[in-house]
Amino acid sequence: MLIAVLDLRTTAADRPAALAQFDTEREEIRAMPGNLALRVYAARDNEEEVTVIHEWADEASFRAYLDSESFARSGVVLRPLMTVPPVSRRFEASLLETV
Repeated sequence: MLIAVLDLRTTAADRPAALAQFDTEREEIRAMPGNLALRVYAARDNEEEVTVIHEWADEASFRAYLDSESFARSGVVLRPLMTVPPVSRRFEASLLETV
């Protein structure tokens, strides 16, 4: 499993537009082969921060997402809203159990 954590920062005024972009793309991303989860969080203690957590079955499915129209559309909308470069951390993980 691949887990990707994206942290991005906008102005407080632009954060609703950033969140709305993720809402617009959510269903298409969730329907992609290999997507296990997509969670978008607005920081509770900072009105400029957004964190996105992706879970993918494997690296190939995540790479297909990075090459997708959805990813490209989001970049067109989100990049101009960001006040600093985003940080994306990617992890290989194995599920131990679901309780």
